[in-house]
Amino acid sequence: MSLIRAAATVGSFTMISRVTGFLRDVLIAAILGAGPVADAFFVAFKLPNFFRRLTAEGSFTIAFVPLFAGSLEADGVAAARRFAGAVLSMMCVVLAALTLAMELAMPWVMHVLAPGFVATPDRFALAVELTRITFPYLPLISLVALYGGILNSIDRFAAMAAAPILLNLILIGAMLGFADRLATPGHVLAWGVAVAGLAQLVWLIAAARRAGWTLSLRLPRVTPGVRKLFRLMLPAMLGAGVVQINLLIDMVLASTLPLGSISFLYYADRVNQLPLGVIGVAIGTALLPMLSRQWRAGDGAAAQQTQNRALEFGALLTVPSAVGLGVLAGPIISVLFERGAFQAADTAATAAAMIAFAAGLPAFVLVKVLQPGFFAREDTKTPVKVAAAAVVLNLVLNLILMQYLAHVGLALATAISSWMNALVLALLLRRSGAFLLDARCRRRLPRILLCAVLMGSCLYGALQAVEPLVPGLFTGGAAIGIIALIALILLAIAIYFGAALLTGAMRLTDFRAALRRTGQPG
Repeated sequence: MSLIRAAATVGSFTMISRVTGFLRDVLIAAILGAGPVADAFFVAFKLPNFFRRLTAEGSFTIAFVPLFAGSLEADGVAAARRFAGAVLSMMCVVLAALTLAMELAMPWVMHVLAPGFVATPDRFALAVELTRITFPYLPLISLVALYGGILNSIDRFAAMAAAPILLNLILIGAMLGFADRLATPGHVLAWGVAVAGLAQLVWLIAAARRAGWTLSLRLPRVTPGVRKLFRLMLPAMLGAGVVQINLLIDMVLASTLPLGSISFLYYADRVNQLPLGVIGVAIGTALLPMLSRQWRAGDGAAAQQTQNRALEFGALLTVPSAVGLGVLAGPIISVLFERGAFQAADTAATAAAMIAFAAGLPAFVLVKVLQPGFFAREDTKTPVKVAAAAVVLNLVLNLILMQYLAHVGLALATAISSWMNALVLALLLRRSGAFLLDARCRRRLPRILLCAVLMGSCLYGALQAVEPLVPGLFTGGAAIGIIALIALILLAIAIYFGAALLTGAMRLTDFRAALRRTGQPG
């Protein structure tokens, strides 16, 4: 399967996931708004999600996929199956112990996670209760990552990419059917998260069985393969999860800011996650097993070409997305969320944070493209050093910028530190000779930037012309506002891709050729 085709498979299901995720968040915003219950639930949802992205979908996937793919390539199916089974058995023990410890220690954890909640005991107690309900999602989704890593390594990307859709559908169903059945709507959402984790695991186990990969639990043993996996995971936790660590730091500091700050950052990040998930995660997911096979086969030239095309493809879609999100921040947030308990002031505060996040979007995706260049060669130490510096920079900038820009300063600090992370990774890969921009990439990247600036200028002019014609055009999710927003987005797409074709920033012949390539070594 080609890189672009694999990325398109992951991206398509991710797009469905993001759309259903927006529907989920529209309901949450309408029912919870940006008040104390919303803040408590978002903290409860953030903790297992943080560990999920840091470990399950972060360090675990980064360490497991190259080892599993390498074992499959070099030693055959039986050896790879034994390795995966040994990992499964050890994971069950580790995850059970971690879950028990976190459930018991949750009040102390909350003092670290949301120290600003201590001043309001009711909100603090609610956050502890909801987080205890949601935390079992972590071990369930960690096992999902194991089965997903197996499927991705054999070029079956669809099942894993589709799994998050189940979470969104279950939470939507919970909100529609049970919002007033428990103590608060936050309790309904928390139980929905736990149930969704179980549903995703059942889905992936079934998909793996259909692919001929049934794993059996055995007495846990620290085999050489398991030992190597955990050794690679430890540094990768920070290397792959710097964005999540930065967002967690944002939440901790946001808990000390005025009421609603956590919610503003959550809603803004949710919109920012659409292009990040559809483009960045899709490329990273498809890129890692391909690069692992190419480096294992000793085909450095193929690996270089694969990574160049990944960078080019990512930039082609991400740079205009960042510009578009920045220009249309207000209308997007208003159309998506401004109804019910979510007021105009909440829209303005969330849109400001979204603009700041959007400034870092290309960097977020660039990190997803560059990190597999290290991980595919089983180098997890170099990214961790860069990530550690990025985390420190983020913290310093947070403490400075929040004094002047409140929650927007936290989002801006995350964007700046992500750019530092991406640029240093690129420099180190270049110095090692593992990644060099080819002539095609050097020629097209400036043209992509030029096309995005042209699109943004035209989009801004169109927005300024349309808004005065209908007061409150985008408020409250009215049909005319939705139609106007869609029209502006379609206009932006037409301008950008038209300019890209005219300037040579993209060529349809290259895209068709990429779809036909196998992405296999040789």
